[in-house]
Amino acid sequence: MDATYASTADVNYLNDDRSFYVKLNIGGTLHLTTMNTLLAKDTMLKTMFSTNVGVRKDAEGFIRIDRSGKHFGSILNWMRDGDVPLPACTSDIEELHHEAKYYLCEELAHKCEVALQMRTGPSCQVPLLTSAREEQQLISNAKKPVVKLQVNRHNNKYSYTITSDDNLLKSIELFDKICLRFNGRILFLKDVIGNTEICCWSFYGHGKKVAEVCCTSIVYASDRKHTKVDFPEARILEETLNVLLYEQNVDTELLQATRSRQRVNYNDEDDDKSVSVNSANVQVVRRLALGARSNATP
Repeated sequence: MDATYASTADVNYLNDDRSFYVKLNIGGTLHLTTMNTLLAKDTMLKTMFSTNVGVRKDAEGFIRIDRSGKHFGSILNWMRDGDVPLPACTSDIEELHHEAKYYLCEELAHKCEVALQMRTGPSCQVPLLTSAREEQQLISNAKKPVVKLQVNRHNNKYSYTITSDDNLLKSIELFDKICLRFNGRILFLKDVIGNTEICCWSFYGHGKKVAEVCCTSIVYASDRKHTKVDFPEARILEETLNVLLYEQNVDTELLQATRSRQRVNYNDEDDDKSVSVNSANVQVVRRLALGARSNATP
């Protein structure tokens, strides 16, 4: 089809009669709307139809705009009603966002941005260790406390107990949750090639190991040895909060109180664990951990 341009008189006529219907061809998708709608919001379309600049029309009288027409109906509905439901699919919201930005529909574009941010969950990048040298460099150069999880199911000479696989997965899931919770405050490392432990949590401050929670033990059943993997969640969470004491600008007395920690091997069948935990100190650590972020904010 041959294209023509609307004259100044045509546009002036359209502006005088806002109930006049306008035919639009948006990337091959045909729309019919009124001047009232096109001029309702401060957008590119309002500028386009309220000035004396000619607009491109085809032989059938459709004003042509070289954009995708997939979401133009949503653009028009937003201009009519001041709001519009967003698509259910994230990719469709992204497409609508691009169109809203093109047509300078700022409020609609902002609504799309908020929806996209809500759908995009928090993320945390965790280095995967490839060598002992790399591990040492990362820990010694870290400006933050460090939490490392070593997990390697193949470091085992015996068969596993029935609950070991589930507990191993629970440790991995807890590690992922803690990474998201304390991202930015703690450097998290994951070691899947280490040949010393099956499941072991290590905690570092100022470049030195300050605590360790080993989740494996050897048990006997029917005159056979088995490897048991436990899931001491409370202890892992406690040590994670304790390691926050090694952030910059912390209370040195509290820091000193947590330095004398020993390696802990866990066995659920052993009620008498050689772990001395000062409950009052734990409460102080928890309060400090919860308030550290707000105190650091200027």
